Amino acid sequence: MSEFYAGIDVLTTQKLVDICEGNTHLKLSRQANNAVEQSADYVEQIIEAGDLVYGVNTGFGPLCNTVISREHTEKLQDNILRSHSVGVGNPIDPMTSKAMMVLKAHALAMGYSGIQASTLKRILFFIRNDIIPVVPEQGSVGASGDLAPLAHLFLPLIGLGEVYWKEQRVETSKVYTELCLQPIQLRAKEGLALINGTQFITAHVAWGVYRLHQALNTADIIGAMSLEGVLGSTSPYLEKLHKVRPFNGSQFVAHRMRALLNDSEMVQSHADCGRVQDPYSIRCIPQVHGSSRNAWLHVKQMLDVEMNSVTDNPIILSEKEAISGGNFHGQPLALPADYLTLAAHEIGNISDRRIYLLLEGGHEGLPILLMNDIGLNSGFMIPQYTSAALVTENKALCFPASADSIPTSLGQEDHVSMGSISARKLNQVISNLEQILAIELVTAAQAFDFRRPMKSGPILEACHHYVRSFIDHASNDRVFAKDIAKAHHLVNTYSLTEIAEETALLHNIDLNGSYDELFNLS
Repeated sequence: MSEFYAGIDVLTTQKLVDICEGNTHLKLSRQANNAVEQSADYVEQIIEAGDLVYGVNTGFGPLCNTVISREHTEKLQDNILRSHSVGVGNPIDPMTSKAMMVLKAHALAMGYSGIQASTLKRILFFIRNDIIPVVPEQGSVGASGDLAPLAHLFLPLIGLGEVYWKEQRVETSKVYTELCLQPIQLRAKEGLALINGTQFITAHVAWGVYRLHQALNTADIIGAMSLEGVLGSTSPYLEKLHKVRPFNGSQFVAHRMRALLNDSEMVQSHADCGRVQDPYSIRCIPQVHGSSRNAWLHVKQMLDVEMNSVTDNPIILSEKEAISGGNFHGQPLALPADYLTLAAHEIGNISDRRIYLLLEGGHEGLPILLMNDIGLNSGFMIPQYTSAALVTENKALCFPASADSIPTSLGQEDHVSMGSISARKLNQVISNLEQILAIELVTAAQAFDFRRPMKSGPILEACHHYVRSFIDHASNDRVFAKDIAKAHHLVNTYSLTEIAEETALLHNIDLNGSYDELFNLS
């Protein structure tokens, strides 16, 4: 098993996923441990000197001018976890909660937060043993950090709250009893360091970046299969066309489409058909899919910075310098999350248009509604209703949450990011997108069948054969929800992408070209 050293190594989206899935071991190096202990010593020296530092020996938010006596500094930190645990709504996915802990551990291990090494090691213990806190999804305004979600995330450190453990949701006290553990006694600055930060936003954006990367790869494959169904032209994917408008995303997608359609008999069968051009949903796949990839790349770059940053407050630099600033503000990821939400929606939007195109019946050899006996049968008419509904739902979710701000904390926090809402919406839209792609996969595979006995290129042939190993061709109406569910599993588990990549290697086809490194997750 590979190892990742918190606070020292550079965290990427793929490494975060690997840690959360248990494929990489999260560790604390001696160097990071020393930095954490030094930072905690600085806090003690600040208290001894009697210097006023926000959150160390003062109240929080609008109470920042209220001085806290030395004997109450520890109680202050305990109180902040209790008082800020005000989240509501459904719990977030345990993997997202685990990602939050990994991100916070990585930030704390950099040695600027003033916490005890023992507190950080307890967090690492929770991560390694899959003791995952229950965190409500609503309650953060994205500054001063994700206060409410992080308070719930770290209540278990002091023996409170609930956790997922051994596939059950239990009171933290039960886990402590069974493992013979004692709650952590928080010291000065620790409670504030734990709840200040953008880890709720960052974890959600990280999963969004990871999931959308897979959805984008799958969308190219399904889009190419739809093209074969309508016998679309490949000339819009020529390299020389995209060199005169050289956006990275467009060039990357155009290369992938050429590779997916390489050596296709279906393409060759209509080389001289005289059709001038296809509808935009086919012709403009490189421009539309490519634009979403450009957005994805930009957000990934922003995410890489945030995952390797210290976002709590104040930052402890020495025994004489503690800077109270705004690194907790979620704006750096709130705007990109809204941007990426729109990028994800557009992939679903154009996918729905291709579904509709496949059903029209205006393409030689392709029956209306993709079924021969129409009238008695409705064919694939109604699955497109579902994709239309999902696209409209996504349109509504595209309103940017980061455009809003409501003052909190008696005006002390007078501009907030609402990035937690942006990040949650991103994943809602991606979930809908995966369902839309599943519907296109079902319809594209059905259209593909009507082009037999001709074959496509080796990659699409392998993908189509894989789909047909789960979903049969439909000659009559049936409960299509079952087909959609099976197709969604193929989209959601990324297995279709894996089949494409394995086949490309087997046939020595360069699927991703020179842009592969630019658009990968590492």
